[in-house]
Amino acid sequence: MIQFSSVQTLERMMDPGNHSSVTEFILVGLTEQPQLQLPLFLLFLGIYVVTVVGNLGMITLIGLSSHLHTPMYYFLINLSFIDFCHSTVITPKMLMNFVTEKNIISYPECMTQLYFFLIFAIAECHMLALMAYDRYVAICNPLLYNITMSYHICFFLTMGVYILGIIGSTIHTGFLLRLLFCKNKVVNHYFCDLFPLLELSCSSIYVNELLVIFLSAFNILTPALAILASYIFIISSILHIRSTEGRSKAFSTCSSHISAVAVFYGSAAFMYLQPSSVSSMDRGKVSSVFYTIIVPMLNPLIYSLRNTDVKFALKKIVESGKCI
Repeated sequence: MIQFSSVQTLERMMDPGNHSSVTEFILVGLTEQPQLQLPLFLLFLGIYVVTVVGNLGMITLIGLSSHLHTPMYYFLINLSFIDFCHSTVITPKMLMNFVTEKNIISYPECMTQLYFFLIFAIAECHMLALMAYDRYVAICNPLLYNITMSYHICFFLTMGVYILGIIGSTIHTGFLLRLLFCKNKVVNHYFCDLFPLLELSCSSIYVNELLVIFLSAFNILTPALAILASYIFIISSILHIRSTEGRSKAFSTCSSHISAVAVFYGSAAFMYLQPSSVSSMDRGKVSSVFYTIIVPMLNPLIYSLRNTDVKFALKKIVESGKCI
């Protein structure tokens, strides 16, 4: 509901007086070599299918398995939803561009794609931090876990994640809509992202660059520091566990999350935490592929292959299906 009202606000902002003489953009895409278009189309189509099946499958599996109805898996459902949406905002348009001669995207479509991309990118950063906090409470304060991570608290924390995504995206997109785009309309990217669009502006982007630095640092560094602090306390608590089996079990509950964090934050930080003057758009495309396309595919695989609870739930559903 929040997202739909935000779309209406965005549409009003993009009404006739959008302050731009450009009505459409041309996306350069990942490559301009014709012989690579079909192989890349098939590759990314396969990745998108795995992403959709993996994330929707994870949501369905957790929904059907009563023993997975815990705060940890409640957050995992939301992470899967974010990954599904994140990929869907980018990949279908990119796939269309592989099979069309001119990769044209209209101005409103471009701004809408940027808006939703930013919502889910920011939401994923904070959701990963929330999942780290959940592990911290579970391992460091197990007796207070059911109180600290009650259903209502988990719900409000999750809503906070989406609200942060909407606020950050609205600020970025709102200030971008104030810019003038003149003759150059070729976007050196495979989707409408901030830096490539800012490079095309023929008006001052000083305020936009400050916002990019501040909000990107806030939405990447703040959750990253929260994750780091959580794991410092978690490791300290695990080292105080006397039994080897207990330590191993505690570490195993965190391994999937650590893997997901490393891939997502690494690629996102590489793209955004550097000045645009020294940022190579070609390098940026490669890192963008990781956090917009590869990470949404990997997360359900990481959480299913490295998580015994998920594997057990999947096995149980498969066996019950055979019985039927």
